[in-house]
Amino acid sequence: MAATATRPLAGHGTLGGMSVSDAAPVDDAGYARLAALRAGIRTYLAWAEQRAREHGMTPAQVQLALAIRAHGDPAGPTLTDLAETLLLRHHSVVGLVDRAEQSGLVRRERDPVNHSRVHVRLTARGAERLETLSALHLAWLAEHGGELADVWGSFGAAAS
Repeated sequence: MAATATRPLAGHGTLGGMSVSDAAPVDDAGYARLAALRAGIRTYLAWAEQRAREHGMTPAQVQLALAIRAHGDPAGPTLTDLAETLLLRHHSVVGLVDRAEQSGLVRRERDPVNHSRVHVRLTARGAERLETLSALHLAWLAEHGGELADVWGSFGAAAS
């Protein structure tokens, strides 16, 4: 079953049309919510980075594998697709794919119609590692996700 690709958050790098002078002053509760959110994100990322290394992957390779697996095109994403999804420059994705290919996690396939386009696919090895890691991530999130959701939810419109 193919997963639906997700795009980066809208407004990445902007205040959604707001200027800094339009923002409300930050109170102690606001600082506490920001700190709690940051701590929750860092806790998850530190845990995820350790699991990646335990399974012979770098954290960036796990993100790459997930972006490939979640991409909607059965041929696999192009390097440009991956750059957009991972919020990286094209040349950075090329290097990441090079290293993942050398590790046996991905392979490049030239587009049969447009030979200038290259798609990236997971190898069996890459798919197995991603499946194992994804199961671990989902279990961690089932156990701890409520805590993160509570913090994340505290930023809703009613919380300001």
